[in-house]
Amino acid sequence: MGKKGCSKIQNNKLNTYDWLCDVPDAANATDYVEVQFKNTRKGYYLNSSKIPLEKGDLVAVEASPGHDIGTVTLTGKLVLLQMKKNNVRTGEGNEPKKVYRKAKPTDIEKYEEAKAKEHATMIRSRQIAADLGLNMKIGDVEYQGDGNKAIFYYIADERVDFRQLIKVLAEAFRVRIEMKQIGARQEAGRIGGIGPCGRELCCSSWMTSFVSVATGAARYQDISLNPQKLAGQCGKLKCCLNYEVDAYVDAQKDFPSTNITLNTGEGLLYHQKTDIFGQMTSYSTDKEGKGIFIQIPVKRVKEIIAMNRKGI
Repeated sequence: MGKKGCSKIQNNKLNTYDWLCDVPDAANATDYVEVQFKNTRKGYYLNSSKIPLEKGDLVAVEASPGHDIGTVTLTGKLVLLQMKKNNVRTGEGNEPKKVYRKAKPTDIEKYEEAKAKEHATMIRSRQIAADLGLNMKIGDVEYQGDGNKAIFYYIADERVDFRQLIKVLAEAFRVRIEMKQIGARQEAGRIGGIGPCGRELCCSSWMTSFVSVATGAARYQDISLNPQKLAGQCGKLKCCLNYEVDAYVDAQKDFPSTNITLNTGEGLLYHQKTDIFGQMTSYSTDKEGKGIFIQIPVKRVKEIIAMNRKGI
């Protein structure tokens, strides 16, 4: 039976496999632990009291104000690597928040009470925002573990003045309000789902940073520019269009321009398609691609272009 930290007991999003869990003394390399809250929100906390913690433990941690309840998702040396990756600073002026204790039954009871209010709060807050005429969508609400604060995640295309909204929300729910703007990709990550590839969405399973995707990525890979197929569940271009684009760009550097027509003596040939990794190009006698496709190796295409330039 392996250690608890080695197993994927975490059934929520952004699970990190601790590949150092069986390495001697790796668990004692740092007092920092990674704690995950609702969906994709994570934080790094100092276990200054040396409480024996393992992956999957529910803990009460320092918050502003009060305390929050989260699940330990990583301990040991890998936490330091994750902190470095996520640019978490721990020097002077960056006082780390602390782990208070393992969650007690009373903590868990309060936590479950707060979580039970989230959906109803979201529905009502959407109505309040609509009544105030604000052009925004409240996508999710997350209560702090002690129920003293609520984070409202919203999407907006332009800047929103929500000072009046915060006043109304604070009066309606009697909690401290925090507004957090997220993008469409982050919202999809928070909700989760299955992609057309049949796997869990990248944004909810392992991605933490979102890079903009351009239609050029599809063009380089010779993918049909069909908006319905290129868009993910967030309505934006799929993140995975960026995964292999660099390999395609490098491979294409050796290819001749697709705008050059080939003169074979029997008529002009127009470029229609490129098989980048097969080093083959397809040409047709018809500019619109209605004629027969003729496959020509890239090496031969270069030879024909060179001959055409000499007038042959």
